[in-house]
Amino acid sequence: MAGIGYGVRLCSLAVGALPSPITTSRAFDSGGGQVGSTNTGDIPESWVQDQTTVTSVTFANDNSVTSIGTYAFGGCTSLASITIPNSVTSMGEYAFSGCTSLATATLPTNINFTSIGGYTFRGCSALTTITIPNSVTSIGTYAFGDCASLASITIPNSVTSIGSYAFRDCTGLISITIPNSVTSIAGDAFRNCTSLSTATFTPTSSVTTIGIRAFAYTGLSSIDIPSSVNDVGSDAFRYCASLATVLCRVAQSAFTGSNAFYDTASPLTIRARSTDASWTAGTGLTFQGNTNVTVIKNL
Repeated sequence: MAGIGYGVRLCSLAVGALPSPITTSRAFDSGGGQVGSTNTGDIPESWVQDQTTVTSVTFANDNSVTSIGTYAFGGCTSLASITIPNSVTSMGEYAFSGCTSLATATLPTNINFTSIGGYTFRGCSALTTITIPNSVTSIGTYAFGDCASLASITIPNSVTSIGSYAFRDCTGLISITIPNSVTSIAGDAFRNCTSLSTATFTPTSSVTTIGIRAFAYTGLSSIDIPSSVNDVGSDAFRYCASLATVLCRVAQSAFTGSNAFYDTASPLTIRARSTDASWTAGTGLTFQGNTNVTVIKNL
C-alpha cells in the first residue's frame, strides 16, 4: 500500500507542476510589466499601437487568435521579435509598420494564411530576414517597403503576385529569385533596392508583367527577361547604372512603355534571343536616355 500511495503522490506532483494554459494575449515592457489591455480573442485594430515600451508579446495558446487587426502593433519601436501563432489566418494593413527594432518575425504556417497585406512590415528597418510561408499567394503594397536591413528573403512557389512598392527601399537586399508561380510584378516593386545585384527568373517562369519602375534604381548588372513576359512597363530598369547586359527572350514589342533602359550602363548590350528579327536599338523609345546600345539578334 505504501508503494501505491507513493505512486499516487508522484502523479499529484507532476500534474501540479504543469504550467497554466495561456488563454489571453498580453504585451509587456522590458521590466515584465503589462502594457495595454488584456485580449481574449482576435487582436483588435490598434491594440497596442505606438506603445513604445512594448518589448514582448505573449499570444493565447487556445487558438482563439485568428486575426491581427490593422495597426495592432504599429509603431511599437521597442518590439524586437514576434512569433505569430499558427492559428492566425489574416493580418491587417500596417500590423507591424514602424516597428524599427523588429529584427525577427516568424509568420504562421496556417494553410489559410494566404496574404501579406499592404504595409504590414513597412519601416521595420532592423528586420534582416524573413521566411514567407508556402500558403501565401500575394505580397501586398509596401508589405516590406523601407526594410533597409532585409538582406535575404525567400519567395515560395505559391506566390502569384508581388504588389506595388512591395520591397521598395530595401537597400540591403542583395539577391532575389522570382519563382515560376509569380505572374505579375507590380510597379516599383523593387525600386531603389540599391544593393540588389541579382534578380533571377526560373526557366519555367510565368511572369507576364514587369511593372513601371519595377527594378529602377537597383544594382543589377545583368538580367534575363523570360519568354513569358508580354508587358514591360516604362522605366522598368531606369537608372540601373551597372546594368550592362540584358538577355531578352521576348520581342521588342513587349516593351510597352518608354525608357525601359533609361540611363543604364554605357555601353549596354541587348542579347535578343527571341524570333523577333526587327529588334533594333533605334526603334521607339525603349532605349531613350541610352545612346550607346548594341543589339545582338537571334541568338
